[in-house]
Amino acid sequence: MAVFVNAFDGEITAGIHHGFVSVIKTDEIRRMAFLPADLNDHPVPVRCSNSPPPNDDAVALHCLHGNHLPALGYDSGGPANRSPCEDSAMPLNLLLVSDTHVPNRARALPRQVWAAVENADVVFHAGDWVTAALLDEFEQRSRRLVGVYGNNDGPELRSRLPESTAVALEGVKFAVIHETGPAKGREGRCDEQFPTADVLVFGHSHIPWDTTSPGGLRLLNPGSPTDRRRQPVCTYMTAVADAGNLRDVRLMEVSRD
Repeated sequence: MAVFVNAFDGEITAGIHHGFVSVIKTDEIRRMAFLPADLNDHPVPVRCSNSPPPNDDAVALHCLHGNHLPALGYDSGGPANRSPCEDSAMPLNLLLVSDTHVPNRARALPRQVWAAVENADVVFHAGDWVTAALLDEFEQRSRRLVGVYGNNDGPELRSRLPESTAVALEGVKFAVIHETGPAKGREGRCDEQFPTADVLVFGHSHIPWDTTSPGGLRLLNPGSPTDRRRQPVCTYMTAVADAGNLRDVRLMEVSRD
């Protein structure tokens, strides 16, 4: 489990609401707030420390790995031993996956995808897990996991995951949600729904998508690694977050085991 701290419109709050956050990982106390920023700016860290808070006004939140966030936001923190300020220290290799549908569409996630999970610094899952057991395995095998529930996810998954969430990584502000509605008008709707995001990761259609909205929002759907539907192959995406930029976005074909 991780807990979010959000600075938005001058007010520091826990959880998320169209703001962007830092993450508290296992056995750490992290405090980092981000100044409000528009789409052309990147969040600025104003505090990051493991020392005790200097006064009652400081925000200090504890994280216990293995517990689950309320439906305001989800970030596993992951088992890796990251340094307190790693989120702003080096490029991060990202894995974007959605609509895994295990075991309904596949008995298990392909080995190629599990290898990508274990090699990524941060894994995004945009929903339709179907079983909580798959979420458990992602939590165990990911260094850091950011996830939401989808329309095919039942009460147990919805009790552990939010409908949407947001996180800032290497100066890039990500939002995650399962459904964005029809393709027609998608960019405009998402600009309105996520006005301060740089990147929106979504799923549901099983159709890979990579466009940029008029407002500058990058929309990414990695497709499905298990159910290609009308697509020629099953897919996921990889990318790199580096110094305020998202680069090297690649759609990866899944080979059959």
